[in-house]
Amino acid sequence: MTDLSAGHGPRGAGAGTIPDLDAVSFGPFSLRSRLLQKDGEPVKLGSRAMDILRLLVSRAGEVVPKSEILSYAWSGLSVEEISLRVHVAELRKALGDGKDGVRYITNIPSRGYCFVAPVQRGTRAEPPAPASLPPNKVAPSPSLPHRLDRMVGRDEIVAELAPRLLRDRFVTLRGPGGIGKTTIAVALAHDLCDRFEGNVHFLEFGPLKDAALVASTVAAALGLVVHHNDPSDSIVNFLRGRRLLLVLDSCEHVIDAVARLAEDIHREAPGVAILATSRESLLVSGEQIFELVPLPGPPQGTRLSADEVLGYPAARLFVDRANAAGHRDDLTDEDAEVLVQICGKLDGIALAIELAAARVGLYGLREMAALLDSRLQLEWRGRRTAPPRQQTLGATLDWSFGLIGENERVVFQRLAVFAGHFTLKGAIAVAAEQETPEDRVIDALEQLVAKSLVSSQPDGASRRYRLLDATRAYAMQKLVDVGEANVIARRHACHVQRTLEAGPTAQGGSGQLSRSHQRAGLLADARAALAWSYANDEGADLRVPLAGSCTGLFVELNLLNEARIWSDRALAMLDDADRGGRWELELQSTLGHASMFTERNSEQAEAALRRGLEIAQTLGDHANTFRLLSRLNMYYRRTGGYRHLVPTARHAERIARLIGDTAGIAGSKALLGVSYHLAGDQAEAQAHLDEGMRDDAALRGTQPGHFAYSRTPQIPLARVLWLRGYPDRALECVLPLVGASAPRDVVMHCIALCWSASVFGWVGDWSAVETMSARLATHASMHGLVPYEAVATGFRAQTLIAHGEVTGGIDLLRSALPRLHADRYELYMSAFAADLSRGLALSGRLAEGAQVLHETTDRVEQEGGAFDMPELLRLRGELEAQSGNLDAAEASLVASAELAERQGALSWRLRTEMSLARLRERQGVQDPREQLARTYARFTEGFETADLKAARLMLNPPSA
Repeated sequence: MTDLSAGHGPRGAGAGTIPDLDAVSFGPFSLRSRLLQKDGEPVKLGSRAMDILRLLVSRAGEVVPKSEILSYAWSGLSVEEISLRVHVAELRKALGDGKDGVRYITNIPSRGYCFVAPVQRGTRAEPPAPASLPPNKVAPSPSLPHRLDRMVGRDEIVAELAPRLLRDRFVTLRGPGGIGKTTIAVALAHDLCDRFEGNVHFLEFGPLKDAALVASTVAAALGLVVHHNDPSDSIVNFLRGRRLLLVLDSCEHVIDAVARLAEDIHREAPGVAILATSRESLLVSGEQIFELVPLPGPPQGTRLSADEVLGYPAARLFVDRANAAGHRDDLTDEDAEVLVQICGKLDGIALAIELAAARVGLYGLREMAALLDSRLQLEWRGRRTAPPRQQTLGATLDWSFGLIGENERVVFQRLAVFAGHFTLKGAIAVAAEQETPEDRVIDALEQLVAKSLVSSQPDGASRRYRLLDATRAYAMQKLVDVGEANVIARRHACHVQRTLEAGPTAQGGSGQLSRSHQRAGLLADARAALAWSYANDEGADLRVPLAGSCTGLFVELNLLNEARIWSDRALAMLDDADRGGRWELELQSTLGHASMFTERNSEQAEAALRRGLEIAQTLGDHANTFRLLSRLNMYYRRTGGYRHLVPTARHAERIARLIGDTAGIAGSKALLGVSYHLAGDQAEAQAHLDEGMRDDAALRGTQPGHFAYSRTPQIPLARVLWLRGYPDRALECVLPLVGASAPRDVVMHCIALCWSASVFGWVGDWSAVETMSARLATHASMHGLVPYEAVATGFRAQTLIAHGEVTGGIDLLRSALPRLHADRYELYMSAFAADLSRGLALSGRLAEGAQVLHETTDRVEQEGGAFDMPELLRLRGELEAQSGNLDAAEASLVASAELAERQGALSWRLRTEMSLARLRERQGVQDPREQLARTYARFTEGFETADLKAARLMLNPPSA
């Protein structure tokens, strides 16, 4: 503690004075006269730092010019501004300025300093209550890396960047490698988390080697599912109208792709702020450059005390990292001279400082200074305008590599093969051998982490490791130089394959989020392993099995284009030994599934699925047999091949019972239910769906790797209930599907919206149909599911026709139907074609409407009929009646009623009986509503829905 109430002697006339301070408090501190205390304990503070504190506190909230501070604290003396900076640094250190987000003193460039903390006079402020999060703070996004416990010398930059980013929305933090761009970006993202209500996405492009994958990487980070080559439009559509912060880290090696996407987002999504870090500018419209300069260091050739030297961020960072590495000696004034030399040689590059500091405990300060002279060549090749004397990061790494032992060098080089994070098990897999046994790898990894060559962070109960991008490139070159690159790459590829085959249990962790996190973390290494094996003869024998393992991951992560490309490529390389084996099975299954969504339900998709099914059955692989039958069933649903649905579903049920898995059996019931529903047997459909619903909880708990993943009986059950004559129960069933219980799988969510919209339309709630179609359009556009956008257009057209806007509805259907047909997506074609036919008839184009309906019924009959065939026959009878052909109309309507009865579709029958009643009234039949009354009497609910209200009105017309 220092209490020099006498000051430094008399102040000059121009020095300025401040009144004696009564007791004031700020945060945990209290200040009375020249005594500073923290939580009642005296705080050691130099006399000039005390003068500066008293002046700033007395004018809290004001910017005090530097000249005025110098005049007050150094009255009558001529001193340089550097002295002020040294003492302000001392003061900030004493106050803990910047720790845990607490700020006391801020620098206003070119103006002065300001005391920004709230000041209370007379009473001491109470310390804040401990909490897991500060009040009114939002928990950081899971995608954000952990921020450093202590960031040295960059707090003012973060404080300056925050308002600039909020104002300009697009800032690139530019600077050379190792200078601390990512550290600042992480800190800024955490600070702004609450401003964006937690909507912060941190994308690290360092592991990405193919610029063509930039957009899909961004899409995956945003949770989008895209099924086309360039998801940029989907990303922009998703971000338009949203408020979030997007951090694009390490952009330089994929800069063209990042630049294009960032420019589009900035232009089209005004609520999105973009922070990029790069060694060069993106050079696009809207970008604002923030040049990150090296950490300020103490001036060379001056004699400063230890405290004064520590006022400079470069020196503080060095000492802080040295202490963290185990060096506990206090810095003396003599040491300070050496530290000034070291800081000058390291030139303010954060990574270079950290690498040097990590070895101080081994060599000492003086030896470290000598090593820097002998082992590093100082040269800067980053910014063109930077002075030539500034060192390269490569030189720093050369020096660091020279300081580690031979065992550490071997392991360090081999770890370069990892494209992303890796585990201890992974490190052992690629680095261990007879000459480097497992225990030596573990020891080397521990040393590499301690020496800052490998970064480490917690991952649940274990840890993840990573080489920084520049460090990895350096280590990889060393690996190439010693001739081990292909040997280690092969080990890495084998490790990736084994890890993917082993599944999440072998990787540790549990639960859906943990599993997804683990699997997504393998993506960069899966891509790297594939790229190496297909480019090098040494990996030729790994190509098929590696692709078989990796493509399953791509499907799981909804990277279906990659899944299709790699499975197709691997299948072309199958030899006789692989044909008919497990890898062809996996590849054919993946190719069929991915092609179904990316290649417009092509015949290639069906052929691949059928070949995979043939292999699975031959191998007795029941899980894959079920999966392939399910995928084939989906294919036939989409393409309108209804006659294949029940046989494939029956087969799947038999397989599920052989497996004996509860979720699998429930999934088979869902498959049977939807198959019978679409094929036109609603009684059987309801029976199977009711069975499936009993174990729906087991289905909802399945993970993407489970053979029955994403089967949801509730979706088709709602439609079946309406058809069976239970409109109220149908609505009760459908409401959760569009609310909190909506399916988590994005494709199943689309199906839920589609089938819910159909139920709302059947009961006559066209406002709900309009809502569902809007949500479907947004969701489909967001995830690049183009066919569902056409379906949304069809539902919108239905709404327009129902509201009497017939011309608009016809126009929309004219645009939607060709799009669905081009995609071979026939599932919704008959319903929309029927609406088009009805719309044309309403607009007076009866013959044209009849032709559309005739083509539709012919197509459905060729496929063996479908659930909506009774409705198509009813509409045909209505059009025939309008054209005056009453006999033909009666035949069509009678056929419709009989088919509806056979299908167990009471609601279709009610509609047909109303049409028949109108026809028989025209024919002069006595008591034309008799059959309608009997059908109406079979209903026990739904009396306020559209059809039942219309039937009741026909049976009990209002009196004249």
